[in-house]
Amino acid sequence: MHDAGAAGALGDLSRFREEFYRCLTARADALFELSDAVLCSGGPVTSLVELSLTAEHRRGHGALYDGVNQGRIDIGRFRNVVARQSIPRGDDGRITLAVDVSHWLRPDANISPERLFCHTYARGKGHAQMIPGWPYSFVVALEPGRTSWTAILDAQRLGPDDEDTAIAAAQLRTVVEGLIAAGHWREGDPQIWIVGDTGYDGPRLAFLLADLPVTVLVRLRSDRVMAFPAPPRAAGTLGRPQRHGPEFAFTDPRSWPEPDQATTTETSRYGTAVARSWDRLHPRLTHRGVWADHEGDVPVMEGTVIRLQVEHLPGDGAPKPLWLWYSGIDADATTTDQLWRMFLRRFDLEHTFRFLKQTLGWTRPRLRDPQAADRWTWLIIAAYTQLRLARHLVEDLRRPWERAPARPGRLTPARVRRGFRNIRPATSSPASAPKPTRPGPGRPPGSRNTHRAVVCHVGKNPKTDTRATNATNQTG
Repeated sequence: MHDAGAAGALGDLSRFREEFYRCLTARADALFELSDAVLCSGGPVTSLVELSLTAEHRRGHGALYDGVNQGRIDIGRFRNVVARQSIPRGDDGRITLAVDVSHWLRPDANISPERLFCHTYARGKGHAQMIPGWPYSFVVALEPGRTSWTAILDAQRLGPDDEDTAIAAAQLRTVVEGLIAAGHWREGDPQIWIVGDTGYDGPRLAFLLADLPVTVLVRLRSDRVMAFPAPPRAAGTLGRPQRHGPEFAFTDPRSWPEPDQATTTETSRYGTAVARSWDRLHPRLTHRGVWADHEGDVPVMEGTVIRLQVEHLPGDGAPKPLWLWYSGIDADATTTDQLWRMFLRRFDLEHTFRFLKQTLGWTRPRLRDPQAADRWTWLIIAAYTQLRLARHLVEDLRRPWERAPARPGRLTPARVRRGFRNIRPATSSPASAPKPTRPGPGRPPGSRNTHRAVVCHVGKNPKTDTRATNATNQTG
């Protein structure tokens, strides 16, 4: 049975490699061997050109850069290939998607276009910096339990004209529709949960995805103010109906009524965790910001507010309450307990970002063109997906100073990558052998570069309020 399972996993990995190769529409051989070089290099990727020295990359460094800068990847087709792979599920068979942004910092790339100011944390408490770079929005599927694995399903670079929540909604719509088309979700299955941090507008995300079988769970700031439903309208009352009921201020416990649900859980990492939830709470939305162009009355997005308080944190920091907003209503105690536990699983995405950057070298290349950065990003996603498919195939090559060998199937991504070179010969390698050639003449000696690069602006493009502009034009 073990041999049959290994043969099936090896077949899945080989099919993925062949389908990935067919998604490379230009410079396919160079790009495919570059992804193999990322997987089989001896240590962390620290330089793009160093990958050309690995045995799996049979071409020169010129072909490597030519593939990154001039190659082509059919991203729509490759996204469907990734969606057809195995997707992690919870104990109840539910799929949970997490969305978050990670930054590719490029502070010295003055000639690289479409850079934005990226919020990064510096050393020391309360210190933060805004550094120019390319922010990327990732959508992954989370696994149950404590693990450093996630299933990356999509990535998109945020441009100067993009709004984070709108881009995340478009990404999630594409991913969910791909999962449905691949047969991962069918009618009657539990709804897909979407987990996000405070950078996303949860009510707007739920509004934009209302036609899909999803529910949204996001973290809220601790200074938010929500509202209960409006009280019943008395007979004979004149005027516009009331839209909002009593306020629920997160910072004012006097505004909190008795919770609808309350759970107490003993955890090994955080001590006693107390969760309380209040049903049918909604934010006060107005025709401002992203809702400025909304026709008619802004919607009343009711949901469940959850307050989680733990006894202690792993570090020395004092525990602060965690506020969550869930787009569903009438959540029972079991659902409330599942929601905050699944939100904590969102931090597994931080392990994925750290592995992509520190081991696979996602942000190491100093590329000028943002399209080349997108191409390299999808190569990294292809490499990470192959590691996920090979996690049950490789043997643990444990270092003497590491802990005892991990259980089968419980290897970390770094330890799976360590043994990937040993199983690569057993998989399919559709890339053709390189043809002998001679290097080009290059730039003539003594000539100068007459095409100087343009210094590009950093930051978001300003947007004008169309309603305010029209009002100004009418009064003027």
